[in-house]
Amino acid sequence: MEAQTVRVQKFLADAGVCSRRAAEALVAASEVWVNGVCAKPGQPVTPGVDKVVVSGKPIRSVSQPRITVAVNKPRGLICSNDDPYNPETVFALLPRELAKLRFFCAGRLDKDSEGLVILTTDGDLANRLMRPAAGVIKRYHISLKDQFPAARLGTLIKGVVVEGDRLKVERAALVNAGPDAASRELDVHMQHGRKREIRQLFAVLGYEVRRLRRYQIGSLRLQGIPLRGGKQLSNKEIESFFRSPSVPHAPFFATAKSPDRP
Repeated sequence: MEAQTVRVQKFLADAGVCSRRAAEALVAASEVWVNGVCAKPGQPVTPGVDKVVVSGKPIRSVSQPRITVAVNKPRGLICSNDDPYNPETVFALLPRELAKLRFFCAGRLDKDSEGLVILTTDGDLANRLMRPAAGVIKRYHISLKDQFPAARLGTLIKGVVVEGDRLKVERAALVNAGPDAASRELDVHMQHGRKREIRQLFAVLGYEVRRLRRYQIGSLRLQGIPLRGGKQLSNKEIESFFRSPSVPHAPFFATAKSPDRP
């Protein structure tokens, strides 16, 4: 029986090297070689037969099991597989029996932020979760140094342009607002999210973020996962990422209740 071939980007994703999209970038950068020849986009590879090398490192053809874990990240950990300046990463939260597998971080939080982070061996799932086109809503509880007035919530929705990029959120609401229609606590929703975008947005508007905590992705909530803890997700829970979260049918300036706190 003839061995089955797969495209080189799928081979690398199945081996836990990176997502298919990242694999395509590696091929385009001439970092992938098959049997001593520089790989071409979409090139077929026979697992167990062809010798594949990425950036000088031979890649094993053994496929990883597809495992997805939700963890409650504390402040101080970075969401990176390899950073010589920050040795403490979110992958340290994985149990010992999973540490030997190659996990991707699907939707990062910066070092100073905390809350729900998804770690997965499925490169395609990681790529799907991070694509803005997927429309996956992430919900955050924000604590500011100063009171934020309801009258300025519309600016968060409209956004501001910084160096050619528009920083914005999809929805914003005050949490436990006082009689002056202002609060230091906000609930915001985003379906994109560049690095430190929420912090930059508030900084441009003149507000310092004291605490940023992500408590929901899609319909999956952080509730029940202790700080530095995690849980392996079922297929049903994974699909909940792509279900729209239930939100009140109220205008963006409505006052929200405080989300679940750790």
